[in-house]
Amino acid sequence: MNRALSIRSRKKDDHAKEASKHTFSISTLRGMQQAELSKKLYKLIKTENHAIGAYETAGRERLSIASQLSDWGESTNDDAVSDISDKIGVILSEIGEQEDLFAQNLEDYRAILKQIRNIESSVQPSRDQKAKISDEIQKLKYKEPSSPKIVTLEQELVRAEAQNLVAEAQLTNITRQKIKEAYDLHFAATIERAEKQIILARYGRRLLNLLDDTPVVPGDVRQPFEHVNEARKVLSDAEHELQTWEPHLEPVHSNAGGLAPNLMPTGATSETASAATEPVATPTPTEKPAAEAQGTHLESATA
Repeated sequence: MNRALSIRSRKKDDHAKEASKHTFSISTLRGMQQAELSKKLYKLIKTENHAIGAYETAGRERLSIASQLSDWGESTNDDAVSDISDKIGVILSEIGEQEDLFAQNLEDYRAILKQIRNIESSVQPSRDQKAKISDEIQKLKYKEPSSPKIVTLEQELVRAEAQNLVAEAQLTNITRQKIKEAYDLHFAATIERAEKQIILARYGRRLLNLLDDTPVVPGDVRQPFEHVNEARKVLSDAEHELQTWEPHLEPVHSNAGGLAPNLMPTGATSETASAATEPVATPTPTEKPAAEAQGTHLESATA
């Protein structure tokens, strides 16, 4: 765990380091085009995308390592090492699959964060409009205190403030709901990945106990490997436990069930609530082929 109680205390130092590493890119340009209100979340979502890519890469590399381990074991001309290394390769392949599944779950969590970002972007114009009208009124009062346009602008300001009031309420409603929803999914995915990899690692250690590492003297002949069936059963048991795994999570409670489609409380009757704009549509969850494919390495190895 990080020793600091808050990472915000390191902001100044971090910003100084980031400034020296800044380079212009298309990604940077897109960030500049974001509404001021949504820039921070835009950056977070972008960074999370890089992290997801790293998990996907780790999964692919783990599969490659598993294959290389199996090939190396076969080249040793040691039946025991060959069989155990091949079985360990199967375990490592499944661990790699869990990385890929985790990455896909993070994509769903990231899609939820985008909903908050989109609402932030939609709120920015109402803030800007309110500030613009207010500035115009102040300028007129300074230059032309008796201008009839002041009354018109003040009426526009009242309408702009009402619209902004609705937009701000929508923003806080969706932010609180979706931040809980997003990180509920994130932490559930983290627990699933961890618990399944623990299962696989535990069976991997059982495989190691089947390999006799008793030293031999020159001229001695190793006994034939007698644990082929036991090694196969270890994989079979691992496959069964992985497929029957179920999450046991502490529930994340939510009171957002009373949120209407316009992102206002159900039954709200105020004029400002009736002026609420339609929320951003909820994205369709990404498909999860890895979830269906998990255990395939074990299944083929025990067939």
